Amino acid sequence: MTDNIPLQPVRQKKRMDSKHRGGCCECLRCCGRREPRPRTVWLGHPEKREQRYPRNVINNQKYNFFTFLPGVLFNQFKYFFNLYFLLLACSQFVVEMRLGALYTYWVPLGFVLAVTVIREAAEELRCYVRDKEVNSQIYSKLTARGTVKVKSSNIQVGDLIIVEKNQRVPADMIFLRTSEKNGSCFLRTDQLDGETDWKLRLPVSCTQRLPTASDLLQIRSYVYAEEPNIDIHNFVGTFTREDSDPPVNESLSIENTLWASTVIASGTVVGVVLYTGRELRSVMNTSNPRSKIGLFDLEVNCLTKILFGALVVVSLVMVALQHFAGRWYLQIIRFLLLFSNIIPISLRVNLDMGKIVYSWVIRRDSKIPGTVVRSSTIPEQLGRISYLLTDKTGTLTQNEMVFKRLHLGTVAYGLDSMDEVQSHIFSIYTQAQEPPAVKGLSLATKVRRSMSSRVHEAVKAIALCHNVTPVYESNGVTDQAEAERHYEDSCRVYQASSPDEVALVQWTESVGLTLVGRDQSSVQLRSPGGHILNFTILQIFPFTYESKRMGIIVRDESTGEITFYMKGADVVMAGIVQYNDWLEEECGNMAREGLRVLVVAKKSLTEEQYQDFEARYVQAKLSVHDRSLKVATVIESLEMEMELLCLTGVEDQLQADVRPTLETLRNAGIKVWMLTGDKLETATCTAKNAHLVTRTQDIHIFRLVTNRGEAHLELNAFRRKHDCALVISGDSLEVCLKYYECEFMELACQCPAVVCCRCAPTQKAQIVRLLQERTGRLTCAVGDGGNDVSMIQEADCGVGVEGKEGKQASLAADFSITQFKHLGRLLMVHGRNSYKRSAALSQFVIHRSLCISTMQAVFSSVFYFASVPLYQGFLIIGYSTIYTMFPVFSLVLDKDVKSEVAMLYPELYKDLLKGRPLSYKTFLIWVLISIYQGSIIMYGALLLFESEFVHIVAISFTSLILTELLMVALTIQTWHWLMIVAELLSLSCYIASLVFLHEFIDVYFIATLSFLWKVTVITLVSCLPLYVLKYLRRRFSPPSYSKLTS
Repeated sequence: MTDNIPLQPVRQKKRMDSKHRGGCCECLRCCGRREPRPRTVWLGHPEKREQRYPRNVINNQKYNFFTFLPGVLFNQFKYFFNLYFLLLACSQFVVEMRLGALYTYWVPLGFVLAVTVIREAAEELRCYVRDKEVNSQIYSKLTARGTVKVKSSNIQVGDLIIVEKNQRVPADMIFLRTSEKNGSCFLRTDQLDGETDWKLRLPVSCTQRLPTASDLLQIRSYVYAEEPNIDIHNFVGTFTREDSDPPVNESLSIENTLWASTVIASGTVVGVVLYTGRELRSVMNTSNPRSKIGLFDLEVNCLTKILFGALVVVSLVMVALQHFAGRWYLQIIRFLLLFSNIIPISLRVNLDMGKIVYSWVIRRDSKIPGTVVRSSTIPEQLGRISYLLTDKTGTLTQNEMVFKRLHLGTVAYGLDSMDEVQSHIFSIYTQAQEPPAVKGLSLATKVRRSMSSRVHEAVKAIALCHNVTPVYESNGVTDQAEAERHYEDSCRVYQASSPDEVALVQWTESVGLTLVGRDQSSVQLRSPGGHILNFTILQIFPFTYESKRMGIIVRDESTGEITFYMKGADVVMAGIVQYNDWLEEECGNMAREGLRVLVVAKKSLTEEQYQDFEARYVQAKLSVHDRSLKVATVIESLEMEMELLCLTGVEDQLQADVRPTLETLRNAGIKVWMLTGDKLETATCTAKNAHLVTRTQDIHIFRLVTNRGEAHLELNAFRRKHDCALVISGDSLEVCLKYYECEFMELACQCPAVVCCRCAPTQKAQIVRLLQERTGRLTCAVGDGGNDVSMIQEADCGVGVEGKEGKQASLAADFSITQFKHLGRLLMVHGRNSYKRSAALSQFVIHRSLCISTMQAVFSSVFYFASVPLYQGFLIIGYSTIYTMFPVFSLVLDKDVKSEVAMLYPELYKDLLKGRPLSYKTFLIWVLISIYQGSIIMYGALLLFESEFVHIVAISFTSLILTELLMVALTIQTWHWLMIVAELLSLSCYIASLVFLHEFIDVYFIATLSFLWKVTVITLVSCLPLYVLKYLRRRFSPPSYSKLTS
């Protein structure tokens, strides 16, 4: 009964902070922006523009020259911690409130701000240099004076730009000309939309027909284009040539576009620039860079507010015990200043310097070479990740397809047995003089064909049924024309929209049947003996996402035989092929291995059958009403009782060590979501292959839903599943989030793994944002393409993988790695260490300040609640700097377990997700320790001093320094040689400085035996009980990591 609980629709909530995400610098950057409008762009005449267009620059910086200092200072002082110290320092300009020299307050604050400004400036400078590198890429521009070189940043709307093969498209352009003979080109778009398939693009036919590219400047023509928008899959525009008679008008669509961040995969193209800079489709699909503040910093900020509350309470109590006598309000302010050490300003300095050390350690780690820390403010975030959102193409996979399996039903050939396939093909073409097709035709209906014949039929079907075109390029020895004439193997490259198809054709070449030529109407194969087999293409039925199959009808020129070949997904092909008992089982087996399975079938047609089909097919294509339905019906009349030839298994090569890395992350308690722009089948295969979905887990493929009712039913169906991975498309996700955001996120967060396919870049960022809002947990996004930038910038922690196609994601990320496998060590070792070290460091700095504040409180209460400082001038500054800074800061080198143990037992990482290293409990323990030690030292000094006040200062201050040094030693878990140096250096600095501190400390008294035994007793009483407690705790309640190190 609980399954059909009505789901309550939710309203879309607007994120209020999206406007302000870029900080104050965004306000200035936005000034002067106008509402985008449709535009008319004259070819080769940027000066004819009717409005101002943005410069074609990529900008990943958070600030500009004017907003840098205000922006950094605003980001510092918007936190209570820093604002408090600014007010404190300013108060010292008022004479009645002054407690000591101005430098005791302004020097520490100035140092904190200087460290922050320098760090931010270094990061902005690095960002500027990286952006300049991209903006300085050189392109060729067609002008009236000929071809000139131009920087990417100087390209304007209306320029005619030449883009070579394997070059990045610098701006959004309309495709005018190509050097390819077939009059089209292929684009690699995985940096834009995450899809692995290459896209076919067509030039404007009017400009493609011109004799030379320079003629583009001689004609009077323009492009009318829609206003810039976010949609990367659609475009509306027109091309007009005015100087022809009559004027030429052509409609333009997505097929005529070359969007920025894509890469030309074939030939050299010429395009006219339509959109630049912030109006690029790729830029509009990314969010503005924002300053990320770590959860750890927010927790420390919260603790400082608690300490401030304690400061106010202590000050009020002191004045209350004076019965609010005289100008009590001034006394309150003086006590607030006197006890201001309760909130340590050195905490910010220590934590910021600690972050710099963690960043340096990460960069220097030889186990993860090439790792770059681009945002040194959030290394602790790496230690508390609950959700990892990863891209697929180029991040988990290499986008390199490898043919792995050929299955004929009774026998399967793997990579180790491909030589058998080769020998079968070779024997078919050498054992008899007669053409193999004739022999096959005479035996096919009578006798069970030999294995060689079955293998040959399967390989021939794979070699013919595709959309691959072989292209010949000059290689320095052979020129293009000669290579094309002789089908030169070394000059041939295959072009296709899908890398799967290229892998299949490359495999048929490796076993002896080579695709050597293809045009619109014919295909040429070369046999192992070097004979050319000619086939005429009669019809071709391309692959679509709806049909999930492609077909081709060819005539063998040597025999005249007509054959209909088809390949497609097993779900649709199962109903098309003749009955068999192995297809479903073997498809399942291959899919479980993570292979992309295609079913290949054929059907022989007589001339009469084909003529009948062609007549009906042409008739259907001419119909005005329901054309697509009628065409599909005619094709389906052929798709019956087809002969099943084989199954093919192609694998998208995973990046190195993806499986063990994902298993490590899973064991660490991190849930992994895969967000990809690729197809559902491809994404599901990769999820299985990478073991993102384990063998024991079921997969629930969320049906395509278009309205609220369908979403309701599908969510109820999904609610009944348990421990089940979810696969959902971007369209269905959008519908679910529109009506049932809360319910969908609740169900999805319970899944062990989630795969979102056909995701737009902005959708990826939306999912990250929803996870943060709904779970309150930290997210980490990993990607390698321009389409991942929004997701990376939205996540609490963005990691960019340096991809083949560019560094857009790695430049926009907080951390940049060279391989996905490095992520495991980045989180398990560096993330864990950074968080635990910062937690220990922050609590120790608070302890150090609370100790001296407790001593001040005891001192004031004993001396009639006077607002007189116990330590003055250099003593108070020296205490938190040269006397104790080095040992306390050396905690950034501490570690509880070796890095090998942390990698071997990722379960240790799971403990950090509860936030125990820095919690209210641990904070309270350190507060109690501070009060105990401060009280013991102060009361001990008051009890044991004999005559002069300076003796109290000498005994208490020396005991305090020794106590701090011993407490550091108590806290350290793994000693480093620098820690010992720091302890000895600090002690030496204190002893040496005593000579210069005669105005605060009696130098002759320090040399006496009386001083030494008093300091020793006080220090032992303050520290020894804590050492005993630590030993007992380790003995009877050891932490989890100690069991692994013992």
